[in-house]
Amino acid sequence: MNSILLKTYLVFTFILATGFYIPKNIQKKADKIISSFFKIETYNKIPVLVPKSVKPQIPSIFEEDNFFKIETDQKTIGYAYIGEAKSKTASFHYLVIFDPSFIILKSHILVYREEYGGEIGSKRWLKQFSGKQAGTKTISYGEDIIPISGATISAKSMTRAINDLLQSVNYLLENKILK
Repeated sequence: MNSILLKTYLVFTFILATGFYIPKNIQKKADKIISSFFKIETYNKIPVLVPKSVKPQIPSIFEEDNFFKIETDQKTIGYAYIGEAKSKTASFHYLVIFDPSFIILKSHILVYREEYGGEIGSKRWLKQFSGKQAGTKTISYGEDIIPISGATISAKSMTRAINDLLQSVNYLLENKILK
């Protein structure tokens, strides 16, 4: 019994210390989507490490397990980011796939935990983020992104998360952290 408590305590302490943790089932789901999107079975995920000193300057959370370069045959084919955003009473995990120039190719809701608002997971709605890139104007919910009745909080949250990610990537590019 004591070893279970110790393990639980250590996991909880790790999550509190890092502030962010991607569960294995979400990582596996993201891997399947990346593989399917690029139509490849094997690829390398190379973590993109953001210096600790930069993290307070950017709105998105970057840890070792949620932002990485995707390579196949030693060629960069894109980047992927796994994030978490708030919904009405819980949160949801999402995936954003970029091309090598940091233009969004695909966004996907990995896990949605609410009874209502799951419509934000529709391919048609998420496709609105494709083509957006770091350094361009802020995406506006209701103008650039079509609202979803019954999913307002989650849809606004996803739009804000994408804006934060694009702003963060732009900062990393401008400061030569990403090349």
